[in-house]
Amino acid sequence: MIDSKTNYQIIAKVYESDNSLIYRAILKPDNQAIILKILKENYPTPSQLTYYRQEYEILRSLNVNTIIKAYDLQRYENTLAILLEDFGGESLKLLISQSQLNLENFLTIAIKTTESLAAIHQANIIHKDINPANIVYHSQTGQLKIIDFGISTRLSQEFLTVLLPHQLEGTLAYIAPEQTGRMNR
Repeated sequence: MIDSKTNYQIIAKVYESDNSLIYRAILKPDNQAIILKILKENYPTPSQLTYYRQEYEILRSLNVNTIIKAYDLQRYENTLAILLEDFGGESLKLLISQSQLNLENFLTIAIKTTESLAAIHQANIIHKDINPANIVYHSQTGQLKIIDFGISTRLSQEFLTVLLPHQLEGTLAYIAPEQTGRMNR
């Protein structure tokens, strides 16, 4: 599908969440492979637009090889699209479900994920949704990237933000126990 108002060609849908549509696409001028992350709602709320802008700004501020690169934030019809790098990797969730992880790959992924999280935290960013779906690995090149900074925040903002106690952000199975109240007392 080619949209004459955009500078990319959508190739295939990769993923669909409650809030976003993720596509593989080709950037028209130079035929560069990209990932498009588009807000799902045709008329998103101001809060949804703010999260997308914040995700884009955080990704642009992180100059780390193990973090997905954001190329641009563009209007797409009545919503927003983030243009991200496509390095050909697959989510750890998919690799696990296909039983494509041997011990060597597992250890490589664990080390690279830890190094990536250290770089994120050193930049005073809290991801808030680290889980196998948000860790992408290219088995041929050994390249790993952390993706989906949609609910991430800067540490200074975290202390100013007051969350409602019944409103959890992130994937429940991977949320830190202190954020859910699931701690042994």
